[in-house]
Amino acid sequence: MNRTGICLAGFFTLFVALATHAAAPDLLLLTKYQQSMNTNGWYMREKLDGVRAYWNGRQLLSRQGNAFAAHLWFTEKLPSFELDGELWISRKRFEEIHSITSQSQPHSGWNDITYNIFEVPNAQGGLPTRLGQLRDYLKREPVAHLRIIPQVICRDKNHLMARLKAVEAADGEGLVLRNPSSLYETGRGFNALKVKRFDDMEGRVIGYRPGKGKYQGMTGALWVEIEGGKRFYIGSGLTDRERAVPPAVGRVITFKYQSFTNNGIPRFASFLRVRDAH
Repeated sequence: MNRTGICLAGFFTLFVALATHAAAPDLLLLTKYQQSMNTNGWYMREKLDGVRAYWNGRQLLSRQGNAFAAHLWFTEKLPSFELDGELWISRKRFEEIHSITSQSQPHSGWNDITYNIFEVPNAQGGLPTRLGQLRDYLKREPVAHLRIIPQVICRDKNHLMARLKAVEAADGEGLVLRNPSSLYETGRGFNALKVKRFDDMEGRVIGYRPGKGKYQGMTGALWVEIEGGKRFYIGSGLTDRERAVPPAVGRVITFKYQSFTNNGIPRFASFLRVRDAH
């Protein structure tokens, strides 16, 4: 290849890279709900265990700013305004969702994916008004795989706990509470809360402990490091498939736990999933 051809090839590679990566979107983040908080009258919805996706009006982006390799039919009828939501199939299928959406080329699995919206970024008014913009759009332009996550009004703490119990009994992840009168905001604040019976956090896989007995030749536990440098093993929560092919060293995982030891180690840590790295 001559010098001109090399330059053109390099330009094309750069063009593709720029086309598939944008600045990471500034997203709304959730704060942990506390029993002392009064959320009567707030919007309440299920927290879906999907892959976060931000539609900027032109591209469907991950939280890191990478463009999903979705089929054209999946995005061509999305509105020109922004959307924030979850790519999802159903409960307890996160690994399948992640596998489909992390492909570098359009995948037939997208036929099973729905885009479930909980926010219309940068729209005016409170949450009902912002979601109403999308609801009006869908009346004019129905899109089968584009949905608004159902919201109900939280009457009181008993209503909240009863709904949480029902969702968890159905293998749901938890709930999200939103202040309906709050204007759109990004980052972490007190107008968007996650409600779970257990805490969760993230850690990085730095190694493994070999399995014993029926797990001989497989992974017995993940050697994990959390922020602050604390290291410990997580052996529960792993499926046989995950023990056979564990998360790679360097990957960030999410695990649940109950409080901390005196040494700052999460108690009863249990693996949940590999964090989306798309």
